[in-house]
Amino acid sequence: MTQVQTTETYIITQQPYYEPIGNEISLFEAAYQNQLPVLLKGPTGCGKTRFMEYMAWRLQRPLITVSCHDDLTASDLVGRFLIKQGNTSWIDGALTHAVRCGGICYLDEVIEARKDTTVVIHPLADDRRVLPIDKLGELLAAPAEFCLALSYNPGYQSVLKDLKPSTRQRFVALEFNYPTYDVERKIIMQETDIDLITAEKLVKFAHTTRNLKQNGLEEGASTRLLVHAAKLIQSGIEPKGACHSAITQALSDDAEMLTSINELAASLF
Repeated sequence: MTQVQTTETYIITQQPYYEPIGNEISLFEAAYQNQLPVLLKGPTGCGKTRFMEYMAWRLQRPLITVSCHDDLTASDLVGRFLIKQGNTSWIDGALTHAVRCGGICYLDEVIEARKDTTVVIHPLADDRRVLPIDKLGELLAAPAEFCLALSYNPGYQSVLKDLKPSTRQRFVALEFNYPTYDVERKIIMQETDIDLITAEKLVKFAHTTRNLKQNGLEEGASTRLLVHAAKLIQSGIEPKGACHSAITQALSDDAEMLTSINELAASLF
């Protein structure tokens, strides 16, 4: 017995707020129309997931997101047999469900998954566009509406964690980065209703921390962290305290680095 999942919970009915930073919308639409898989590259918190939500809404397709991690198995993506009350049922995994319903399957931070897990996407990411379900003896063909999208942060590449060329070269790559000064300020104000002066100070603070990348910090403050800080400020938290909790503590555990970043915040607020 195969249990078929419903798609209603994966439909995005309200337009997500998204500010384009380049031609990523037209590129994604062109890739989708040509049934090409998409790879989103960019630092943490720069808007990749929000972009996928926006595109799912724009294309009117269900969005099934998988947050990848070390314990993710092929069965989590494809599916497994489960025994309940003496009956054996097949439960589709996230990827299989996306293929069956013609949705968008988004594997977030794919390099966090084991390499043997990501191999299952290869037949879907080339001209075959099929998903082998070995346990069912089924070769599931993807409909034209199905789209496979991956994301990862190139800044965390290593010998142990990187995409294989055999995976990477199947995808159309879209490069993301933090927005320009004006766009980032606009995003913060739109997301939090913070005032213009505070938004400008937060963006200046973020740019300063990003200049510390490779000089003690792995990553500077993301747009996501700025939104978090702005929301705390809007809730009555003093700006320096909001920056310390929402930004500084999220960037480092090193005492000297924390002191330096706090000093930067104090110079602005």
